[in-house]
Amino acid sequence: MTATPTELPDSMRASVLHPDLSITTDEVPVPALDADEVLVQVGAVGVCGSDVHYWKHGRIADFVVDTDIILGHELGGRIVAVGAGIDDARLGQRVAVEPQRSCRVCEYCKSGRYNLCPKMEFYATPPIDGGFCEYVTIQADYAHPIPDEVSDAAAAMLEPLSVGIAAARKADLRPGQSVFIAGAGPIGIIQCQVARAFGAARIIVSDPAQPRRELALQHGATEVVDPTATDVSTAGYNVDAFIDCAGVAPAVVSGMHTVKPGGHVVLVGMGADEIALPIPLIQNYELVVTGIFRYTDTYPLGIHFVASGKVDLDALVTSSYGLDEAQTALSRAGAPDELKVVVRPRE
Repeated sequence: MTATPTELPDSMRASVLHPDLSITTDEVPVPALDADEVLVQVGAVGVCGSDVHYWKHGRIADFVVDTDIILGHELGGRIVAVGAGIDDARLGQRVAVEPQRSCRVCEYCKSGRYNLCPKMEFYATPPIDGGFCEYVTIQADYAHPIPDEVSDAAAAMLEPLSVGIAAARKADLRPGQSVFIAGAGPIGIIQCQVARAFGAARIIVSDPAQPRRELALQHGATEVVDPTATDVSTAGYNVDAFIDCAGVAPAVVSGMHTVKPGGHVVLVGMGADEIALPIPLIQNYELVVTGIFRYTDTYPLGIHFVASGKVDLDALVTSSYGLDEAQTALSRAGAPDELKVVVRPRE
């Protein structure tokens, strides 16, 4: 590897989740660099619902915490060393980390759908370590340069922003159109901002919590609705697209009834493994129903949205913690008074 003039340490601090679901701050080796990789000193890591789920339950679907793992897949930082095949000019560059490594040779990778690569290695998905630590490695082309206008926290949140961009693309959202979004948690609020950046003229957000609805109005929603007080399915919204960010069965089903014939339904939220869907509605309206599994080629657009001010990610940060407080950060994520919790490993 090629390093900066400051000698890199052999070990680093990391917040480690153990199979018994306890968390400790340990000294672990600094990861070794492959020729096509860069070493990133982590500046900020966003806490995602999947991190919380692994900590609380020890598994998501078939991915099980059966060995020690470092959580955190939303991160940004600075390149402090490069592999043998990478130009030294990248040293010192601030970057957002797209936290995945695909095989690049399967049919999905070759067709540009690398998110579906069967050999994908994704940060903080067992057994792949994530970013609740001081340094990470990533293939150089997944370390996206960011301008000074993008903070470390915003660089980290380019990952959930990428989910919002992928959903908007799946929804075929165009300027002047309308969209109904279920859920005003972190992903729902980001989805509001993305819809606005894509040029949507009408952005309706549904959430049972009044504070969440108020946040949605501050971040791009043109109107909000309380689904416990209004029957969304019969309200006659007649939108071009419905994007579910709640993962709650009633929200999914009622939201599908808001879509006009020929419209799009995009399922982002993760909830029950199975939901009964209104098949006659899908057939008779020729609705396009799809899901979201991560993203592809979203970071360049996300960086543009943040640097240009079209999307404000820094405004979503409600609290931040040091690496020794990672468990507290996980416990706070999802609290009613929190929107986005950030861990800063160098604090």
